[in-house]
Amino acid sequence: MADLRVEIAGLRFPNPVFTAAGPPSQDGAALLRAARGGAGGLVCKTVSVKPAPVPHPNMMVPGRGRTVHVISVGAGGGLARVVRTGVQLGQALLNTELWSDLPLERWLSVEYPLARQAGLPVIASVGYTADEVREVGPRVEQAGVQAIEFSVHYLGGSIDPVLATARALREAVGVPIFAKLSPNVPDLVAVARAIEPYVDGFVAINSLGPCLDFDPENPAPYLGSPFGYGWISGAPLKPLALRCVFELARATSRPVIGVGGVMSGRDAVQFLMAGAWAVQICTGAILEGPGIYGRVARELGEWLDAHGYRSPEEIRGAYIRAVGEGQPVKVEVTPARVDAGRCTGCGLCIPVCPAQAVSQDGTGPVTVDASRCQGCGLCGSICPERAMSRPY
Repeated sequence: MADLRVEIAGLRFPNPVFTAAGPPSQDGAALLRAARGGAGGLVCKTVSVKPAPVPHPNMMVPGRGRTVHVISVGAGGGLARVVRTGVQLGQALLNTELWSDLPLERWLSVEYPLARQAGLPVIASVGYTADEVREVGPRVEQAGVQAIEFSVHYLGGSIDPVLATARALREAVGVPIFAKLSPNVPDLVAVARAIEPYVDGFVAINSLGPCLDFDPENPAPYLGSPFGYGWISGAPLKPLALRCVFELARATSRPVIGVGGVMSGRDAVQFLMAGAWAVQICTGAILEGPGIYGRVARELGEWLDAHGYRSPEEIRGAYIRAVGEGQPVKVEVTPARVDAGRCTGCGLCIPVCPAQAVSQDGTGPVTVDASRCQGCGLCGSICPERAMSRPY
């Protein structure tokens, strides 16, 4: 059985699935629930010099209330039949969450000591400016946390304020510090390289936005922010987060922790292969509850076992090694091929083919007309049985 233990910046974790700064880590009691749910490390909600004036309502699921028709595809991709109708909640959130609305003194006297009872490494999250982290950092360190994460969410897109904050926190505390980087900065790698001498690792990424959603039957703001704007998190962020983790892991010598759309053990595997040492979960824990940490860790272990790996470390950076220095742009068309032995005839690939190159005779395996296939790869990406080749 795979050994899921990881060590990052001298801290030892029983597994690489952590909480993320946000609602599921909003106080000591929530962090204890995360520990009971199987989290390997506890990252607390961000604190600053003053409690946050959080707008209310502050969270919503985009698309809630939309009717979704689940269909079956007829022979040859003909007219489909509605199987059932329901509400799609999705795997994303819009939020107007800020930092903690609890006073710093409450965290120091109550919440951090309570979280430490779990016996896991406790990582405080602090923000935001150099002056603020210089004041807050030593106080949370004295409260007994094992490391400190700082967010650059409100520091803008230039290097200078991020560098000032990193330097100020490094001068103020002795515990390991991690920089949580935003995808909104113009050059993520340049920021990381500038602050690398002052940090022990990176966390990537934060939520993205602002974004907007509303109910067309009642066109009013869902959220309590100006215009109802929110920041999106969850599964839609995963491809962006993977790219950011990949770039950071290639460009720096510090450990990287991936966050953004981790919903399964397979997601965790992808982040590790992109170069992450561990992952954090926020949106998944909001939608599923604290049991998601243990489920993701268990699925990660099962995947490692099934593929003959003994630890997460053995797959860390596998994608980086696979792509090397990159590849030239491939312009020639390679038609998709069908493995008839794997194809179940579900027909999911038929309606999505933009070239109408996929067809089916009755309920048997699908076939591809190579003369029509444009080699786009879409069919291979949605095939649940991996019966359709990807034109790499």
